[in-house]
Amino acid sequence: MLRVMDSLDFPPSSAWRRASPEALGFDPAALARARNYAETSEIDWPVDVGTMVCREDPPPFNRPIGPTKPRGGATGVVVKNGLLAVEWGTPERVDMTFSATKSYLWACVALAVDRGLIENVDDRVSDTVDDPLFDGFRNGQVTWRHLLQQTSEWSGELFGIPDTVDHNRRVNQSTNASKKGEPRRLRRPGEFWEYNDIRVNALALAALHVWREPLADVLRREVMEPIGATASWQWHAYANAQVSVGGATLASVPGGAHWGGGIMISAYDHARYGHLMLARGRWNGRRILSESSIEAALAPCTVNRRYGFLWWLNDARQAWPRASERAFAAIGAGGNLVCVVPEHRIVVVTRWAGDAAGVVDRVISALD
Repeated sequence: MLRVMDSLDFPPSSAWRRASPEALGFDPAALARARNYAETSEIDWPVDVGTMVCREDPPPFNRPIGPTKPRGGATGVVVKNGLLAVEWGTPERVDMTFSATKSYLWACVALAVDRGLIENVDDRVSDTVDDPLFDGFRNGQVTWRHLLQQTSEWSGELFGIPDTVDHNRRVNQSTNASKKGEPRRLRRPGEFWEYNDIRVNALALAALHVWREPLADVLRREVMEPIGATASWQWHAYANAQVSVGGATLASVPGGAHWGGGIMISAYDHARYGHLMLARGRWNGRRILSESSIEAALAPCTVNRRYGFLWWLNDARQAWPRASERAFAAIGAGGNLVCVVPEHRIVVVTRWAGDAAGVVDRVISALD
């Protein structure tokens, strides 16, 4: 059987090269079953995903303040060695991606470190950013690492929403029996992991201060255009997220779609970003993101080993049992996933999957 060698291909701009499943080392029948599972296990969400946004938050914080978009059907792609092995649904469709946005926000911070705009992730944000939101005894101690790992315990209100709205939020790791939105006693920065969108949005605002230009422009110029992504993706801010930065009024984008907004993108462009991460920050010989930034991003947080710098990890193979601990992913609500499996040189993208992890494991199982 003819096989494509395990070297990485880099697709040309706005297009993908394909190879047969057999040539890429898949059992065609098993890969077809994985695709069928993805198509038939679509998430039980309404087409109007705006009804799912912030629905668990107490009034008056249970209404969108950013744009939403009706969703498509179950969609995805599998890329191996940079070649498209299989696809389903409408992978060209631009859809909301929810918290998978966070892994793109990481790139904006990583690039700031690579360019010397941030000297060290262990520096206090207040050393670089002149904003009252990072002043005071507590918030003045917060470092870039704390914000990237979601251990900052930053406290305050941003765009009309207090950090307490996401206190006690349960995302993969929580033994706290308290109700979401009930204020809890805060710990020292770095001591407690909590999935908190207000704090992630504070990170995005801090990065905006560093770059002094919209983060969507930074991401487009520094990452998405160099890797040949289409021009169709967008990063939407909240309606009330206009801030003054360096004398200019700019929109500060969120790290997800908890209250609407965030990155809206196609599965094809998601796969390009995943392939860049698989290639350790290089694209067709060009360095986009530094090796050191990627190493730091994929190092487990000491208080939650399933999390890095806004990337989900596979500690103890809990997320994707068929993959090694080297696997990692951008994950968002609604079955949105960009999973990178380095040992198999695979990127799996799912949209609106009822069991995204099951899709990943079935794809890996389809390898001969």
